[in-house]
Amino acid sequence: MKLNEDEKEILKSYENDEWVSVKDLEMQKAKYERYARNTSTKNKRINVRLTERDLINLKAKSLEEGMPYQTLVASIIHKYVSGKFREVTE
Repeated sequence: MKLNEDEKEILKSYENDEWVSVKDLEMQKAKYERYARNTSTKNKRINVRLTERDLINLKAKSLEEGMPYQTLVASIIHKYVSGKFREVTE
């Protein structure tokens, strides 16, 4: 089997024990199922203008979260309007 460069990088990362098991796998699966379900029930489209820097940071954050950036934005808006948004301070 021939691996492409991305696959080789993933394999190398795995072999170097850089991967960490997900804590509470069932809860994480349920969370991402909700994301998928919310994404599939879209029925209105909006346009928003962002600075280039904010868009770059948003895309980077979406990669950390493991979801498309549009889904992340929709999730943030949904949490905010439903009163479930919690600001995280570091």
